[in-house]
Amino acid sequence: MSAGEWAAIIAAAAFVVLVLLLAVPILKLGRTLDETTLAIRTAHQGAQPLLLNAQTTMEQVNRELERVEGITQNTQAVTSNVAALSSVFATTLGGPAIKVAAFSYGIRRAAQNRRRVEAERTAKEAGRADRKARRAARRAGL
Repeated sequence: MSAGEWAAIIAAAAFVVLVLLLAVPILKLGRTLDETTLAIRTAHQGAQPLLLNAQTTMEQVNRELERVEGITQNTQAVTSNVAALSSVFATTLGGPAIKVAAFSYGIRRAAQNRRRVEAERTAKEAGRADRKARRAARRAGL
């Protein structure tokens, strides 16, 4: 055997060792890919009911939103009616109602002032009578 043949045998043996060393990680990588594929299938099967439930929920939410939209439109109509009613009240009854309120306030103030004046007058007269009585008592006692 020549030196070239020995070199070819050594190179072939090195190549076999290299293939054996690389076979282990390649096999592990293949198992990892198989498990990943299985996990993806499982996730897909588990996600389908979730997506169906989400679709059902969205349909229910859309129905409720339609109901809320109707309620909102009715509320808007009621609000505009109340605004119109208040403007009608303000134009037809507002002026006279304000005048009646102002007149009743003026009468109440006048009655309070009159009661206060009468109370002050009564207090002054009581004070004068009390002073007269004290003077008379002093004069009688002297």
